[in-house]
Amino acid sequence: MNKAGKAIVTVGLLAVFGAAAYFSVYQTGRLPAPGSSGVLTGLAGKLTGAVETQEVSGLIAVDVEPYFQDPRVQKVLHDNGFKLSVQRIGSRDMAARVIPGQTPDFFFPSGIVAANQIGDAAKKANIAATVYSPIYSPMVIASWAPIAQILAANGMATEASPGVWHVDLAKLTQLMLDKKRWKDLKGASAYEVNKSVLVSTTDVRKSNSAAMYLALTSYAFNGGELVTDRDAARKAAMGVAGLFKRQGYQENYVNGNFDDYLSIGIGKTPMAFIYENQVVSYAMSKKGLSPGMVLVYPQPTLFNKVVFVATTDRAKKLGELLSTNTELQRLAVDFGFRIADSSYFVQATKAANLAVEERLTQVIDPPSFDMMAEMIDTITREMAQ
Repeated sequence: MNKAGKAIVTVGLLAVFGAAAYFSVYQTGRLPAPGSSGVLTGLAGKLTGAVETQEVSGLIAVDVEPYFQDPRVQKVLHDNGFKLSVQRIGSRDMAARVIPGQTPDFFFPSGIVAANQIGDAAKKANIAATVYSPIYSPMVIASWAPIAQILAANGMATEASPGVWHVDLAKLTQLMLDKKRWKDLKGASAYEVNKSVLVSTTDVRKSNSAAMYLALTSYAFNGGELVTDRDAARKAAMGVAGLFKRQGYQENYVNGNFDDYLSIGIGKTPMAFIYENQVVSYAMSKKGLSPGMVLVYPQPTLFNKVVFVATTDRAKKLGELLSTNTELQRLAVDFGFRIADSSYFVQATKAANLAVEERLTQVIDPPSFDMMAEMIDTITREMAQ
């Protein structure tokens, strides 16, 4: 065969092999792997840099719903191979969804008490559960400068820094248990109303934030000791039940309580028990708090951990990502949450013209799930009377 003939044969063979290679890559890219969402896989995926995505289903608390709805968060998750399918339900309703063969990949409840409830249900159902704590938020009282100044005049509050106050939990709890009214207090001229001194909460029968308030007030009622047995739990619950009953109507979700504070103001809500991240998120969107708003930290307070409970291997990978990915962590700060990098959180709040308690030292743990359930059941019966 002459040189020209060899060249033609060589070109022909290259064309055949090239077409075969193209067909292999094209078909590999076209056919998604079982369980994937159609992103390029195999050789095509490797050549293009695309990442196979897995759909992961979960139940989430209202606290993190805006975070997962953020397109920036969704993009980071997608770039790391995750597509989420989530449903928002109450944190204390999640444990009932631990059903063999029907359990979602993950739960993301608000609060360690609800997370422990889920873990207990998973253990009883022989389902392995792995826990992560990627974000958290201290419990605070959203209030107003005149209110904080009245509390200070009565020896139970101090201004730690401009706009940031501390309130003695034991003294405030006792003041409310004594059924004092604002007009009865020293220096009350700025808020001289015939209204009981109470902290507004959500419905303790349904809401995690109200359960955290119960944990704190029961600690104060119990002489500064954590409730650890059923007799003490029932006694403390009976003792503080009036702090819930005397409020009247209560919202089911903490967002409603905070909305009342923002929209109706000091007249209806002189003090609102909420998550710190709600105030921080609001301040970031508004570049600071509105005039007169102040942040009050109970002494002591609680950390509300937003706990990620994984029940499958793919959810474990998601839990690790949420806990360690710098971009996802910093995006959580945009929604007011504290993260492991405390310095970044503080910088972000300063940029939003918001002062926060940078280093919280007076912090307690809530009672066990059993003790909390005992107290909530006791108050539920009291409120029904």
